[in-house]
Amino acid sequence: MSAFSSHHQSVVIIGAGPAGLTAAAELSEHGVAAVVVEADDAVGGLARTVNYKGYLFDIGGHRFFTKWEVIQRFWQRILREEFLERPRMSRIYYRKKFFSYPLRPADALRGVGLLESLLILSSYLRSRLFPHRGEESLEQWVSNRFGKRLYKIFFKTYTEKVWGVPCAEIQAEWAAQRIKQLSLGTAIRNAFLRTNGTQAKTLIDHFHYPKRGPGQMWETLTALLEQKGYPVLRQRRVVRVCRNDRRVTRLVTCGPHGEEYFEGTHFISSIPMRDLIMALDPPAPDEIQEAARLLRYRDFLIVTLIVNRKDVMPDNWIYVHDPQVRVGRIQNFKNWSLAMVPDANKTSLGMEYFVFQNDALWASPDGSLLALAKRELVQLGLARADEIEDGTVVRMPKAYPMYDRGWETRVKKIRLYLDENLPDVQLVGRNGMHRYNNQDHSMMTGLCAARNILGARYDLWAINAEPEYHEDRIVDAGVEPHQPAYAEPPLIERVHPASALPPN
Repeated sequence: MSAFSSHHQSVVIIGAGPAGLTAAAELSEHGVAAVVVEADDAVGGLARTVNYKGYLFDIGGHRFFTKWEVIQRFWQRILREEFLERPRMSRIYYRKKFFSYPLRPADALRGVGLLESLLILSSYLRSRLFPHRGEESLEQWVSNRFGKRLYKIFFKTYTEKVWGVPCAEIQAEWAAQRIKQLSLGTAIRNAFLRTNGTQAKTLIDHFHYPKRGPGQMWETLTALLEQKGYPVLRQRRVVRVCRNDRRVTRLVTCGPHGEEYFEGTHFISSIPMRDLIMALDPPAPDEIQEAARLLRYRDFLIVTLIVNRKDVMPDNWIYVHDPQVRVGRIQNFKNWSLAMVPDANKTSLGMEYFVFQNDALWASPDGSLLALAKRELVQLGLARADEIEDGTVVRMPKAYPMYDRGWETRVKKIRLYLDENLPDVQLVGRNGMHRYNNQDHSMMTGLCAARNILGARYDLWAINAEPEYHEDRIVDAGVEPHQPAYAEPPLIERVHPASALPPN
């Protein structure tokens, strides 16, 4: 049967993560019919909240920060007083010591000692005099800005835990996208700026967070959409994207009621680019399927442990640079929001492991993963074994699109094919575009995709290409930054055919 169709404009949105739900919200403001289909039984994608016996936890730690005022207003409008402002504290664990992150030179000096600090400075100066040309890999990109020695100390171990491949095989674009404008020189200058009063509170040291975790934002938005007649249908996995004559004729999903069909005039997809291509019917050409198959993803699992202690550590999270343990990062959910724990005398810690679906850790039984996480928490000196009283495991496939060698060529080939053959489909979000988007970037792609349907011509691929990194802002004390801090994405001559439907 046809679960959704219309003689007028109608939009089918694949995926109920931040990008898809933001697109639905924008369309609802203008009276354009839309339905959202989601494979999971929960909304929010990676940015959902998990509830285990009343202990709430976040899959990966989702700070809410942005320089786009339209996104900030969106968040505030949805949650109002439930949208908290929180102080940030994060540190690096290295050689049984803790270092502030972002790095503070004085703190690093005390931690590594005078001799090591002089070697780091010497390595940095050498990188400035004799930089790598071309900067093809993450290793070269970071070494040019921090020196080879600091790269090995504070970047190499953690980054290789995250991605599972040597830093020399990770493309420089990932670093350029995630660490823009930051260098050892910048860190030193910022240390002096902090001491003379010219730096005010910025998004580095504070962020917003929903009272009950990131999923509260998307659960609340879903309820608002459904109240307005915009269904968000869960447990609908896309199995076929039927097409004919340069347009999608219908979307076929498999769910609790068997196959369902969804027809529309426009389609917005946030599912992994690889999955979308493989679902096309008739199939895409062999070379496009091969490009899609070669796109790689890093998967993720979190072991959340309940510790019978009121205060374990002051941090929101810790980056673990110790190669002796598998854990890459530890979240302290109580310090994100007190509402995340039902008992104020206890603490829940998220032990994060970065994996591939075909490796032994992913396939390990939950009991083995719980034992590993407990053992490593004790090994790091953060808790005693007798204090750890419970825990649970959550696996998240395709958490991070990989920037390995050749990824950009493959994505470009797929983009061009879709633009030429399916102009009624727009790709949004992290996995939809195979780009390491933050939450606000993903939301902006969804927002602009919806506006394209309303008649705009936004280049979605220009989003998350800003020259200024979102956490690298310095403002004078007592002076508010000028708004808007980000410009809207540039308009282009043609993205996809869009209606001339005016906003209500």
